Amino acid sequence: MDPNELDDDADAIDLDGLLALPAFIEGHIHLDKSFVGDSWRPHRPADDLGQRLTIEKQLLAGALPVQERADALLTQAYSLGTVAMRSHVDVDGSLKLDHLHAVMAACESWRGKVDVEIVAFPQAGILASPGTADLLDAAIREGASVVGGLDPSAFDGDADAHLDVVFGVAERHGVKIDIHLHEPGQQGIEQLRRIASRTRAAAMQGKVAVSHAYALGDVERDDAARTADALADAGVAIMTNAPGNRAFPPISLLRRAGVRVFAGNDNIRDAWWPYGDADMLGRAMMIGYRSGFFTDADLAIALDMATTDAAAVLGREHYGMDPGDEATFVLVDADNASAAVAAPPCNRRLVQRGEIIAAPTSRFETLLSSLNKSGPCS
Repeated sequence: MDPNELDDDADAIDLDGLLALPAFIEGHIHLDKSFVGDSWRPHRPADDLGQRLTIEKQLLAGALPVQERADALLTQAYSLGTVAMRSHVDVDGSLKLDHLHAVMAACESWRGKVDVEIVAFPQAGILASPGTADLLDAAIREGASVVGGLDPSAFDGDADAHLDVVFGVAERHGVKIDIHLHEPGQQGIEQLRRIASRTRAAAMQGKVAVSHAYALGDVERDDAARTADALADAGVAIMTNAPGNRAFPPISLLRRAGVRVFAGNDNIRDAWWPYGDADMLGRAMMIGYRSGFFTDADLAIALDMATTDAAAVLGREHYGMDPGDEATFVLVDADNASAAVAAPPCNRRLVQRGEIIAAPTSRFETLLSSLNKSGPCS
């Protein structure tokens, strides 16, 4: 904004060349799974999904309580400029609502700083885990605002029955849907079209997202384009984290069709993989790198996915950098937004509702301060 356009009583602050970016929105994270805040756990390979879930339960059984780990991950995300997120939280026959309650307790202390939209996520399936359908319903009643799903055909073996539960819970409670879909190729394309059809029939345009949707990157471009048209017509959004070992949705193709594509880190240092630091600007860089985004216009798409597009899916109001929006943004030392995505600056400062948020002091900085006070070594 031109300083001459400011109200007479407004304060003008010279940022001395620093760049202001919209605060980051984390579109897909698992606060209950991460070992951030706990000790390092070496990755244990698995041959299939069932074995991976078994390993996860074994590792989590010896970890710090969910609430402590979730708080540590929220702290890290906030320090890097994230002010809102959608967290999937496991709900199944063995966990009941324990993880949900623990994550909700962790989020309570972050109220007003990081807004968390919780997804009741059936990680062990719905039909395959007896009682989960009722637990999903209970999770929404107790505070989750999105109902999740998981590979309707591949995991539960009955796509229609699985989606009957997911859409049924959503329609009863008037909440949104976010379905994990890892199913490959034509099998995954069939699920995407089924989800789009269900979304139109339920008049839930703009309230349904599919996370991962690897199949869109597996099939021929014409097939992906036809599916993109169906998704756009139904108002179904797609989340991708640009995973390192899988094909992923063609972002530009989807956007040209009118599909909203947003970003998230997904798993962060947990039983699924050892990577991740909760940095959404770093995730935007990774998405751009893996997508072959080289122009400034392309790099802007990667940033939008981690900011404005994710904000729209989460229903954030007064978000952004336009006059009248909430004065929440991140200051970084970069020439422009494209440069910030291409090489995310480590040093950054969050301004939230006009207040400059002090950066947390790292252990390294504390050590240096102590050494400086003690004088030179003898």
